[in-house]
Amino acid sequence: MHPETPMRLQAIDAELQSQGLMLDLIQFESEPASLEQITRAHSYEHVRKIEEIGRNTAIGGRIPIDNDTSMEPGSLRAALLATGAGCLAIDHVMAGSIRRAFCATRPPGHHAEKSLAMGFCLFNNVAVAALHAIEHHGLRRVAIVDFDVHNGNGTVDIFKNDERVMVCSSFQHPFYPNRHFDTLGDHLILTPINAGSKGHEFRQKVERDFFLALDRFSPELFLISAGFDAHTEDPLGGLNLIEDDYRWITSMINDVANRHSQSRIVSMLEGGYHLDALGRSVSAHIETMLND
Repeated sequence: MHPETPMRLQAIDAELQSQGLMLDLIQFESEPASLEQITRAHSYEHVRKIEEIGRNTAIGGRIPIDNDTSMEPGSLRAALLATGAGCLAIDHVMAGSIRRAFCATRPPGHHAEKSLAMGFCLFNNVAVAALHAIEHHGLRRVAIVDFDVHNGNGTVDIFKNDERVMVCSSFQHPFYPNRHFDTLGDHLILTPINAGSKGHEFRQKVERDFFLALDRFSPELFLISAGFDAHTEDPLGGLNLIEDDYRWITSMINDVANRHSQSRIVSMLEGGYHLDALGRSVSAHIETMLND
C-alpha cells in the first residue's frame, strides 16, 4: 500500500510501449553505484548506515528509517542501481553515444541529504550524478532542475556551498519536507508555489526564476529531478499541473541545453504516485526530449 511501489515503473513502461516510444529509445541496464561515487555526495557514515540496515533486512524483514521511509530485502540493491543509473547515463552522454537520457529508477533521491535518508529516499541519485560529471568527467558547471511537488531539500543540502552546481527547484509551499526552502545562495534558485496553483501560475513563476539564471550560469550539462507528483491527479500533492505543463518545462530546458550544453540532458525520476498520470507525464517528458 506504500505509494512508492514497483508499479510506478510498470506504469511508465506500459505507457511508453503503448505510445510506441520504446521504438525510439536505446535501453541500458543500470549498474550499482560504487562507494567512491556515492561518498562524493554523502558522508561515509551515512552510506555505511544504509548498508548495515540493508544487511539487517535479511534477518528482520522491513526496517523503518522514519515514518515514510523503510528498507526491506532488495531495497539496498535497488538504491544502488538507481544511483548508478545516473552515473552510467552521464558516461554515455559524455562519450557522445547518446545525447539525452531518462533514468526510470526507484527509489527516488532528492530528499536524501548528505547524512540523512528521508522522504522515500536513501541516496541522492541526482547529486551523485552531478558530482560524477564534475569529478570523473571534469565538468565545471552542472545545472539541476527539479520540478517535483516537493522541494529537493537533499540536493540543496549537498550543494549549498558548492557553486559548481546550480540547483533550480520549484515546489508547493508550505509543504513537506519544510527543509532548505529558504537556503541562500546565488546558485540556488528556489521557487515556492501556492497549493492549488494551476499550470499558468507554475509556468509564470518558473520562467521568471529559472531561465535567465540558467543562461547566465551557462551549464555544461543539465540534470533533471523529474518529479510528476505536481500533477492534478496525484494523491500526495496539491498542485494542478497536466501533461502539457511537463512538455513545456522540458522544452524550456531543451532550449537552454541546446544553447549551452551541447543538448546534453540526463533526467532522473523522482515523485509521481498516480499511476496513469505518471505514465502519461513521463511519456510527454520523454517525447519532448526526443523531439526538441
